[in-house]
Amino acid sequence: MLLIVECIIACAIFTLIILPPLYKDPISQIMSFPPEIRRRVESLPQYKVNIDTKKKRHITIKIFSIFIFAIMLALVAYYSGARSFVQAFRHVFIIFFTINLYDLFVLDIGLFCHSKKTRIPGTGDMDEAYRNPKHHIRGAIIGTFLGIVVALLSGGLIHLYRFIYRI
Repeated sequence: MLLIVECIIACAIFTLIILPPLYKDPISQIMSFPPEIRRRVESLPQYKVNIDTKKKRHITIKIFSIFIFAIMLALVAYYSGARSFVQAFRHVFIIFFTINLYDLFVLDIGLFCHSKKTRIPGTGDMDEAYRNPKHHIRGAIIGTFLGIVVALLSGGLIHLYRFIYRI
């Protein structure tokens, strides 16, 4: 039951991290858009300067986030009773995978593909590209592998903590 509550809270926090910036300024998350939309935006002169900065920043944020999520989710797993590498790995992966599925079905396919708020000015004629779920499904597959990495790191942190403090 606790794990279910943690998954719901994690999805709510994820939503609060993703949606407000996306609705306020869709270009801020351009690197998460389908490639054909990115190509169009890159060809528009009003976005030329922003795009290069966003690309560099996107990679840095992804790498930094992996480590932050690993630490935060290791703490969640530990305080939820996970005391071994395997328990922590399982706990963290379930939370991460739940967020990944929620992101795919609710945020990406449910909201992004159908919301006019996520449309970038200059791409209004690209409705088919916005509605195509293929990019989001591919992203969810990649997200699953990132979840494995985060769960491995979290499990490793729990194991290291137990090793250092002999708990």
